[in-house]
Amino acid sequence: MPPPRPSRASRGPLSYRPEPGSIPTQPGVYRFRDAHGRVVYVGKAKNLRARLSSYFQDVGNLHQRTATMVTTAASVEWTVVNTEVEALQLEYSWIKEFDPRFNVKYRDDKSYPWLAVTVGEEFPRVMVGRGAKRKGTRYFGPYSHAWAIRETVDVLLRVFPMRSCSNGVFKRSAQIGRPCLLGYIGKCSAPCVGQVSAEEHRAIVDDFCDFMGGQTRPFVRRIEKEMYAASDAQDYERAARLRDDLGALEKALEKQAVVLGDGADADVIALAEDPLEVAVQIFYVRGGRIRGQRGWVADRVDEGGTPELVEDFLLQLYAGTLPDEGASTIPREILVPALPPDVATFETLLSDLRGSRVQIRVPQRGDKKTLQETVARNAGQALVLHKTRRASDLTTRNRALEEIQQALDLDEVPLRIECYDVSNLQGTEVVASMVVFEDGLARKGEYRRFVIRGVEGQNDVASMHEVITRRFRRLLDEQARSQEVATENGPMLVDPETGRPRKFAYAPGLVVVDGGPPQVAAAQQALDELGIVDIPVVGLAKRLEEVWVPGQEDPVILARSSEGLYLLQRVRDEAHRFAITHHRSRRSKTMVESLLDDVPGLGEVRRKTLLKHFGSLKKLRLATVEEIAMVPGIGERTATAIKDAVAQGPATGKTVSVNTATGEIEES
Repeated sequence: MPPPRPSRASRGPLSYRPEPGSIPTQPGVYRFRDAHGRVVYVGKAKNLRARLSSYFQDVGNLHQRTATMVTTAASVEWTVVNTEVEALQLEYSWIKEFDPRFNVKYRDDKSYPWLAVTVGEEFPRVMVGRGAKRKGTRYFGPYSHAWAIRETVDVLLRVFPMRSCSNGVFKRSAQIGRPCLLGYIGKCSAPCVGQVSAEEHRAIVDDFCDFMGGQTRPFVRRIEKEMYAASDAQDYERAARLRDDLGALEKALEKQAVVLGDGADADVIALAEDPLEVAVQIFYVRGGRIRGQRGWVADRVDEGGTPELVEDFLLQLYAGTLPDEGASTIPREILVPALPPDVATFETLLSDLRGSRVQIRVPQRGDKKTLQETVARNAGQALVLHKTRRASDLTTRNRALEEIQQALDLDEVPLRIECYDVSNLQGTEVVASMVVFEDGLARKGEYRRFVIRGVEGQNDVASMHEVITRRFRRLLDEQARSQEVATENGPMLVDPETGRPRKFAYAPGLVVVDGGPPQVAAAQQALDELGIVDIPVVGLAKRLEEVWVPGQEDPVILARSSEGLYLLQRVRDEAHRFAITHHRSRRSKTMVESLLDDVPGLGEVRRKTLLKHFGSLKKLRLATVEEIAMVPGIGERTATAIKDAVAQGPATGKTVSVNTATGEIEES
């Protein structure tokens, strides 16, 4: 029997401290790794030896969060660079690549809408959207409310009649040779039917982008000049139209009050802090007017003050800017509550990205100081709102994990918890979900979905056995395909191409299944069959919230007020929600396909094309035979058969639509 493994606290940072004199004194970036080789912290330093030496001292002298990091880590490594700007860039790259748990990670406190112009298309389109940015699209904002952007765009389309319709509407209008309603009322120049050429439409788009980018005065002066010229020429109809256009521009500008009288371009940043968390708000000011607003929240994971928090935020906000986006994304001036420790290095990096000088400063008086105070009030309100929404703070999460460890008699705190749930409807479309929580927080990027294929009918126990088998066979396969490298802490499995651990080669500290003794026994049997004996498994039964452990007749009972039980409930409920969402999506897709299965000549590709064209089953039912026949690849005879099939289908009262971003069919 192997000797018991010493606790993390007993090992301490001195167990992996580099030899004296081995750390260079040049600038560079360093990484702390845990015993499994996972990067837990990334930092940079002007002098690597001076910075790293500060970690290897008596743990009692370190800040609590820093002490937790160095005792969690099992090794440290570093990379020397030539300049501090290179260190900043490498630090950003590593944080983005490894997502270390002890680095500050700013999370959006809500999903902000963007105003997007698809400049990469032949006929660019203006639209309102959310989420990640896409290449070939120019973005403005983000803004606080989607309805406010739509109102502004609706007003501006009178002056800049560019395309705002979807691809489906655009193609349909081109096919029938007739523009949509916006083309008839003068809010679109109708490039779909050739009323303007691609070059003329592009000029309209460029004017719209310039106006939204803050260059408003030239357009106002130009329209005024053209209006007076038309009036002098007694072309009163054109003069009246230009007068209305001028009124539309002024109405749009009224929605964006002037906050900086000098017409400056600036990002105004403010923080609200407490010992556990920090909230950040930013106002985007262009041409002296507020063009957008955005907010983030983050856990405080080190002892740094406001300057260090500002440094982390600026790095994550701007360092990933592409060179061709720098001029439009990074302003000339960035107003912050405190200067980062090395402001000159940051200004050099941002100036290189922008292509012209960028200044970072703290406003002392006047309009800019007043505006930053307003941003700070918004940050304070956002922090209060976030804390009321959050189920628990950092201290509570740590207490929950410790309670789970003690209640289940685990060797270590389960920093990574994976939970599995099975969903089906009378044995049809059986699916399962896997959700991941690390440090008590959901890691949605590591969620996985499973379609059960080896089980007939409704058998949750067999389905759970299949899911656990597939997931942990994948873990073993990834470990087998990995390359073993020697480190100071022993051998470590890494990807031969990238040199870093495979994402799903990490074994969880605890596996939770939704169910009682049968499901727990099935999960444990799957692990035993794979030869995995060091991963604990428990089940959480819904009725009495009992925690079942394999091989024990009686469940583990946690107090109703237990933070550990609350965390297990959150993990289980998240797995259930994720499984139900997947099951509903597949069920909706099956229902739609069953309606169209018997239509002669309509295969899978044409079915998807049909649904993507109309967007939903409801719209398909309302379409005429002639409109269905306009879909590429579908003739009049097939269109008639489709019309008959959807008309005779079951009236569920639900709408089935196609998610254009993912291509999945959804039901609502």
